[in-house]
Amino acid sequence: MSSNQSQTADDAGDADVPEPALPAFALKPVAAIAVVFAAVQSGLSGRYGFHRDELYFMAAGDHPAWGYVDQPPLTPLLARASTELFGSSPVGLRVVAILAAVAALFLVALAARELGSGTPGQVLATAFAATSGFVLASGHMVSTSTFDLLAWLAICWVALRLLRTGDGRWWPVLGAAIGIGAFNKHLVVLLVAALLAGVLLVGPRSVLRSRLMPVGVLIAALFALPNVLWQIDHGWPQLTVAEGIAEDDGAENRAMFVPQQLLFLSPFFVPVWIAGLVRLFRDPQVRWARALAVAYPVVCVAVVAMGGKSYYALPPLLVLTAAGCDPVLRWMRSSRRSARGVLVAAALALSAVINAVVTLPVLPADALDVPMAVNQEQGEQVGWPELADAVAAAWAGIPAEQRPRTVIFAGNYGEAGALRYYGPERGLPKAYSGHMSFADWGPPPDSANGPVLVVHIAGATGQDRFFTGCRPAARVDNGKDLDNEEQDAEVLVCDGTSRPWSALWPDLRRYY
Repeated sequence: MSSNQSQTADDAGDADVPEPALPAFALKPVAAIAVVFAAVQSGLSGRYGFHRDELYFMAAGDHPAWGYVDQPPLTPLLARASTELFGSSPVGLRVVAILAAVAALFLVALAARELGSGTPGQVLATAFAATSGFVLASGHMVSTSTFDLLAWLAICWVALRLLRTGDGRWWPVLGAAIGIGAFNKHLVVLLVAALLAGVLLVGPRSVLRSRLMPVGVLIAALFALPNVLWQIDHGWPQLTVAEGIAEDDGAENRAMFVPQQLLFLSPFFVPVWIAGLVRLFRDPQVRWARALAVAYPVVCVAVVAMGGKSYYALPPLLVLTAAGCDPVLRWMRSSRRSARGVLVAAALALSAVINAVVTLPVLPADALDVPMAVNQEQGEQVGWPELADAVAAAWAGIPAEQRPRTVIFAGNYGEAGALRYYGPERGLPKAYSGHMSFADWGPPPDSANGPVLVVHIAGATGQDRFFTGCRPAARVDNGKDLDNEEQDAEVLVCDGTSRPWSALWPDLRRYY
């Protein structure tokens, strides 16, 4: 449908707008790909262990709130729901991640359909998404990016329907998608701003004149409001977190942005999404969707400027990949079709194998050094029980009469989350930490004026100055000779604190 057609539909009013015919949705083949994807993810979900962020989300889910220092509440709430329904284990926790990734696959197929693709194009778009590194990683672990992917794709799909039909009744749906996305991560604002910029620059601007647009804005605001109020009430700590991340990692993120954009889907898919980008500008049948082609580079510029992670900009790239499937199919059907089909099949197969090795626990844990060069998150799923063992060994050296007054203090939320999960079965008391929202769940009582077990990563300095008489008591060894962040972490035994916990706690708070 052209932009002129879209404007005609919009000017006709928001009710009873006839939608132009679309190709049938390829439900069975898309569902077949989704089932295989889910089966692979389910079979591998328990092979390593929890990721540090997952341990933190489970802890946050046990402290329900309208917000947390570093995020809105949706991911912790979904993590708690998954463990309540399916069990408190990596397998049980990750059910919700698998379901979200499967839903993302369907949204990619729906986006391809919205752009006029029939069954072959929808199936190819789903296959590209299912074998991409970002979607495989999102389906394997519970993270804010898992549900960010789903929210961004939902927003893109609804936006495509709105732009194609001009039917203002999609504004409330779009508002709900935006609001739910904001309830998970505020980065959704980047996508909304980029899409708005695209519509203003290349149209169809008629959709902005719909009388239902304010309703969509109101719905989005209502979903986002509780967390915004929480952030205001707590002094916008998430801005402090973002500033710290940009300061620590911003230069590296900017330098690696382009290479990671190419790698995190698959280098073999680059010609596909470039073809999609070009198609949205040149093909008269889909030029109404040019706003999306504008939105992607706008999001990229914003992410680079803020020093954010490269994967923040990846969901729109999946839609551009879907847009490129019809040109790929036409290329395959031209001369030498069999050879070109083999090339596409080989690209999918190689991407599936390489991306699975990089993002999923297919290798033995002691062979992760190579994949970790691309994806550090692989290694962050190894060694947490061993960290709890090291703390338990140090705890065993504390005299029994001193244990009621002894505190375990963890330097970061991964360590604190691991001790919260693995500590009780090792006879350890509750662990405290000043990192992120763990600081809001402390401090220890001032009556806990005995020894302190301090856990921190190797080479970390600073917080131990708040404790007296510290000496090494144990060292973490993950048993895999894997050089992840917690390997060789120290457990110190300190005689006590330099001040009472209540006076010390503000100095122990860390936002990054």
